[in-house]
Parts: sequence; structure tokens; C-alpha cells
Amino acid sequence: MQGMTCIAEVFQGTRVVNRTDNDPYLCVFSPGRDLKLLDLTGDFATRMGASLAIHSGPRNRARGWARALHDAFDHDGLLYLSSMHPGASAIALNERAADAIPDAPLSNRPLSDPLLTDVIDALTRRLGYLKS
Repeated sequence: MQGMTCIAEVFQGTRVVNRTDNDPYLCVFSPGRDLKLLDLTGDFATRMGASLAIHSGPRNRARGWARALHDAFDHDGLLYLSSMHPGASAIALNERAADAIPDAPLSNRPLSDPLLTDVIDALTRRLGYLKS
């Protein structure tokens, strides 16, 4: 469930889902072409001298790895394991994916949209986060 991963990742600092502060949106899009992702979820990390700690270690270390991977490999982004939603995958795109981003998303709704209330409430409960 990608929605839960997004909520878990975005609101991890406070563990409070605030649907209005900073006007957060949930945007869904389908890339205009196949994305070339480096898959860090399997043995690739070990083969390159890292470990699965790359997914949940200090952010400055992960950013360093991301910069090194950007320079060493031709790719659109990274497929990694979310440290906030165990077992779920997440994607971080880099600027090479810009031409794959469509002009219009499939959906683009503010989290304050009443149509998202039930879904966000359910995700918040599952994560053990609070809501405001």
C-alpha cells in the first residue's frame, strides 16, 4: 500500500498527520516511460560494499550513497526499502527521470480533501500516528 508508505515517510518526524499545515497533497502519476531504477532491496547493496543498513541508517550516509550511485550508474532513481513502513518499497527519483513525469497527474488532491478522510484515518490508525 503505497499510500501508507507515503504517510509514514512524510510524517515520521512528528508522527502526527496534519492535513492542513503546509498544504500537503497526495499526487498520483504514471510515468510516461519505463523507469530505470537501481534496486537496493536485494543483494545489490551487499555487492557494492554496503549493507541493508543503507535503507535505515543515518540520512547523511544514505545521501552520500545516493550521490555516489548517481555518478556511477545511469539511472532514473533508486528503489529502496522504507524504514518507516517495514517491507514496503519506496522510490526516490533523480533529475534524469524528469522526462518521464507527465504534464498532468492521475490524481492530485490536498490531504484536507474530505474524499481522503476515511483513507487517511485508516492509515493513521494502522501506523499508530496521531492526526490533527
